[in-house]
Amino acid sequence: MGKKRIVKQKGQKSNNSLKARALARTPKKKLAEGTLYVHATYNNTKVLLTDKKGNAFAASSSGALGFKGAKKGTPFAAAEVGRLVGEKAALMGVTSADVVIKGVGSGRESAVRSFASAGEKGIEINSIVDKTPVPFNGPRPPKPRRV
Repeated sequence: MGKKRIVKQKGQKSNNSLKARALARTPKKKLAEGTLYVHATYNNTKVLLTDKKGNAFAASSSGALGFKGAKKGTPFAAAEVGRLVGEKAALMGVTSADVVIKGVGSGRESAVRSFASAGEKGIEINSIVDKTPVPFNGPRPPKPRRV
C-alpha cells in the first residue's frame, strides 16, 4: 500500500524572521503621540500607526507576519500584529495614542490590547472610535420567483 506520509502541522506561530525584519525597518523619527488605525476583517487584521496629521509611521498585518489562510483572521494573529506595531511605537517614543477601529473581524480588541501593553511602561490609549461602515438600506432584494 505504500508508505504513510506524516505531515507535521505548525501551531499558531508567527514567523520570527519576518517579525525581526519588520522591527529592523523602524523609522528613526521621534513621535510623542499618534493615531492607531485597526482594520479588522474576517480574513486579516491590518494595523497602521500615524502621527496626528495622518502621516504613516509604522504598519503591519497578520499576513506580513507569516500567518496564512484562516489563521490570519484570529485574535492571536491580531495580538501579534498589535504587539509588533507597539514595539515599533515604543522605539519611536510614543507615549499616548488615539485608536480608530474599522471592521467586524475577531481581532479588533486583541490588537488594541496588545498595542497598549507594548513597551516598558505601555502606551496610554486616549480614545477609541469605531468607524465601521453600516449600510443604510442593505443589499438589493432578490428578484421575484418565476414559475
